[in-house]
Amino acid sequence: MSAHRRKTSHPARRPRRSRGPRRHRRIARTLLVAVCALAVTAAAGAWYVYRDLAGSIGSSKALEGAEKSKYGDTNILLMGLDSRRDQNGEELPAEVLDKLHAGSSDIGGYNANTLILLHVPGDGGQAKAFSVPRDDFVDIPGHGKDKIKKAYGLAKAGEEDRLAAQGVKDRRQLERAGREAGRTAQIETVRNFLGVPVDHFAELNLAGFYHLAEALGGVPVCLKRPVRDTFSGADFPAGRQSLNGQQSLAFVRQRHGLDRGDLDRTRRQQAFLAGATQKLDSAGTFTDPVKLMKLIDVAKQDVVTDAGWDLLSFVKQAKNLSGGKVAFTTLPVERFGRNHGEDINVVDDMKIKRLIAEQIGPGASASPSAPSPGASPSGAPGAPPGPAAPAPAPAASGSSAVDGGGVPCVD
Repeated sequence: MSAHRRKTSHPARRPRRSRGPRRHRRIARTLLVAVCALAVTAAAGAWYVYRDLAGSIGSSKALEGAEKSKYGDTNILLMGLDSRRDQNGEELPAEVLDKLHAGSSDIGGYNANTLILLHVPGDGGQAKAFSVPRDDFVDIPGHGKDKIKKAYGLAKAGEEDRLAAQGVKDRRQLERAGREAGRTAQIETVRNFLGVPVDHFAELNLAGFYHLAEALGGVPVCLKRPVRDTFSGADFPAGRQSLNGQQSLAFVRQRHGLDRGDLDRTRRQQAFLAGATQKLDSAGTFTDPVKLMKLIDVAKQDVVTDAGWDLLSFVKQAKNLSGGKVAFTTLPVERFGRNHGEDINVVDDMKIKRLIAEQIGPGASASPSAPSPGASPSGAPGAPPGPAAPAPAPAASGSSAVDGGGVPCVD
């Protein structure tokens, strides 16, 4: 009996079970829960950023009911307004206007001075961007023939006059309705001119170029020769350089002192976009939350898009488009003319439609790439008609050609 008591009174002497497997299972469960929590937090954060982005960017219904592209292709119209006002029609702050070097809020109007159709093939082929010169003389629905850039402003003014005649006096209501009419008219005009659907659009005001360059910490560009223009504020040396916001706006606005005026300015806009996309890629903007939030802030204050655009998907797609993966070209001009005292570009509508169809129609992926800015020979898409441009002067002894380091060098 005593032996039995001695045996049971010391439970600590019993052999212990190994705690290793149980402890490892607890650690594994803890790690799994932590990973799941982090995943949920990251997903919630991404959704918050997307919801904040989509809810803050001005959304337009200008494309409701419009024809869509086939074969998974996407056509995006980029519109840059020459307006010195914000999205509500309010004057920009004086300090911003000073940096823009673009005059007061009373000038500029609502011309679409930048019109670029970005074609993204559904088969993953190279994206192509077609610049439409702002002075192309085309049919504007409801207004006859005029400069293509005027479609926005003409429709905006007409809608505001119509509503005012009905007794509408609220200035912001008139501004919103007028801009919607302007977007609809500008998109319809471009769509009819090019003969292709427009699936999405993004509208950027004049300050947007400034804010974009600031958000990116500078945009790389390259000039073939030094330039100085007091009208736009452009004052740059030759070669590759990084432009801040104020310099970027001067760069894309300069047309005085350039051999081809507005056509050279169009190539400046292409070069700016090429530099911006390269900076997006090289700076890791899409993987850096701080840099991405700066871009989102720019979008909030300067950009309007169509309401049906899945911006989160496009942000992922934009990463694939960065790094020089877009071929730029300028649509051809037949000759220059005058209309009611204004300079115009005379264009061949059917020639334009054929060119677009050849470049982005079914089976176009096998066709030659569109020429890059500044590289088109005379007579090719992007070059104006007429005599060939003079050959560049020979480089001085011991000097070398200007190297853009991956971005196009322009005049």
